[in-house]
Amino acid sequence: MTTPSDDVLVSVALAREALAGVPDDGWDRPAGTLTWTCWEVVEHAADDLFAYAAQIGVPDPPVTAYLPIAYRSQYDGGPVSTVFVERSGGTLGLLRTLSACAAMLAGAVTLAPPSRRAYHPYGVSDAPGFAAMGVVEVLVHTFDAAAGTGVAWTPPADLCARALDRLFPGLPDHPDPWELLLWATGRRALPNQAARSEWRWDGRPLHERD
Repeated sequence: MTTPSDDVLVSVALAREALAGVPDDGWDRPAGTLTWTCWEVVEHAADDLFAYAAQIGVPDPPVTAYLPIAYRSQYDGGPVSTVFVERSGGTLGLLRTLSACAAMLAGAVTLAPPSRRAYHPYGVSDAPGFAAMGVVEVLVHTFDAAAGTGVAWTPPADLCARALDRLFPGLPDHPDPWELLLWATGRRALPNQAARSEWRWDGRPLHERD
């Protein structure tokens, strides 16, 4: 049986496979329609995995704010992060950092008891919720990076479907979970559904929603 931790690790393994061939000097192009570069969106995904691991990994996490871990932006308008990767590490260093942060999140999710809850601005969540958030961040930011670097990227439908089921209630019917996830995160239109200009998931456990 696939666990939420498995999904985190699989999403990153697939992302690494897709992006491994990007040359060290091929990361500075814009990431799809975003203003960040391809390097920055992968770095940001790693930072998200780290942050989620930290949030759900402590025995007494706050439920009204993030842990007070310092974060910053390297320039005006750039990603606000704790995790930054030295450019001298190149493609391999960037992707290894993504894997390291995924391992942290997968371990934290595995060890967290079912009763643990931690803060996220999109809803106080449990360990499986943070795992699903990590999966979404990896999948959509790999899409962004792939668009900028010319890499083909289509993750498995079942992986996308599990993340959608956990985080995105009330979505329109659509036969392709990957296309639906791209629509849900504002990256693509669907037939009879314009692309979203604003979006958010619902991280609350399913049985605790209104």
